[in-house]
Amino acid sequence: MKQDIFGLTIEELQAALTAKGMKTFRAKQVFQWLYQKSVFDFSAMRNLSKADIALLEENFTVLPRRIAVLREQNSSDGLTSKLLLGLPDGNSVETVLMRHDYGCSVCVSSQVGCDMHCAFCASGLNGAVRNLSAAEIIAQVYLFNERLRGENTMVSRVVVMGSGEPMLNFDAVIGALDFLHREDTCLMSYRNMTISTCGIIPGIRRLAEQGKPINLAVSLHAVRSELRTSLMPVNKGFPFADVITAAEAYSEAGGRQVTYEYILLKDKNDSVQDAELLSNYLRFKHASVNLIPANPVPEQGFERPSRQRVERFLKILQKNRINATVRKEMGKDIDAACGQLRAKFAKEQEHK
Repeated sequence: MKQDIFGLTIEELQAALTAKGMKTFRAKQVFQWLYQKSVFDFSAMRNLSKADIALLEENFTVLPRRIAVLREQNSSDGLTSKLLLGLPDGNSVETVLMRHDYGCSVCVSSQVGCDMHCAFCASGLNGAVRNLSAAEIIAQVYLFNERLRGENTMVSRVVVMGSGEPMLNFDAVIGALDFLHREDTCLMSYRNMTISTCGIIPGIRRLAEQGKPINLAVSLHAVRSELRTSLMPVNKGFPFADVITAAEAYSEAGGRQVTYEYILLKDKNDSVQDAELLSNYLRFKHASVNLIPANPVPEQGFERPSRQRVERFLKILQKNRINATVRKEMGKDIDAACGQLRAKFAKEQEHK
């Protein structure tokens, strides 16, 4: 069996390569090719000898070369690209590149599927299959880095907001972010990283203990208990009021503003009453609200509110001095919602 070296630290890579007879300095060269130049084919690593390349090809593999792009969708404006990635074990995950005027960000998945079973989300239609490894999370970023190489740029921001609940795969997620933060890889600031959670309070507390200025986003989506429980079953174990308290403690510990994600669902959580209640819970908190008009998920039967109702909700929050914006929509024409592309692919495979 060949050893996959993707995601190893420089020290781990040195140990692996020298054990096969390579000189120590070669590990640094390979490391630079992988993580600074986003080159994953040993034969393209031009400062290695033919003998070294042959040794590498005989003994090692690199994960991004073992991942298949099963589907690719690009938005008509050229700003968003979504990939459905086939992992070596046959599972698949989605990842999305978004181009902004301040750089490129990637939304990564942390699990294959999701066990949160949020009523409006396609990611949890079939539950969670398994956690992703740190290397599999890192690879989602580097597959786009490889594509951006010709533009002489790299991904500068990462959002752990794809399929899965990051706090249920905490060690791998933090391991991946620490790796991307390294000076000899992406040199990505922790301030350019965001972890989104449905409200797993122990995970929020563990993140606070890390002492790293990582942005926290909380998927809230309702502030009426029965409604939130019907939309997000996680509310039974971690009631939203307790989640807000934990998030505020995280904010106070690190000085970082918490973002509350709020998907607006027609005639479900978009009323004047809902806007006033949300304002009451977040008043005087170091927080902002990101309003997200729902991407329709046909399997779940939810609709998007009218633009007028979205604007009404926003104005109520702003009137109550809550920092709120409506998310700029990207990739609306390419199955933008988490899990949609994977679910569509799975359905196609069933009918073959």
